[in-house]
Amino acid sequence: MKKAANILVAGRVQGVAFRFYTVEKANSLGITGWVKNLPNGDEVEIWAEGDVDALNDFVNWCYKGPSHSMVTDVKCTWYENIRKYSDFIIKY
Repeated sequence: MKKAANILVAGRVQGVAFRFYTVEKANSLGITGWVKNLPNGDEVEIWAEGDVDALNDFVNWCYKGPSHSMVTDVKCTWYENIRKYSDFIIKY
């Protein structure tokens, strides 16, 4: 089953290549969507679409993130997959 998730990740997630590693992780799991820094300086927002099992793995990875990050909170809201994206990109 396909779904979509809007994920907010807070902590030390800007300036530590979090977006780059998020793209790598999403691509490895076959997830499409985007990631972007939020203007507050300590959050990234992610829109992810894909298989539910892959999305669960992806959300679980968000709790840890890459080695230089320090995640303090993850909020995830689930949606029906809208098949809007064909790849996973960094939004600016």
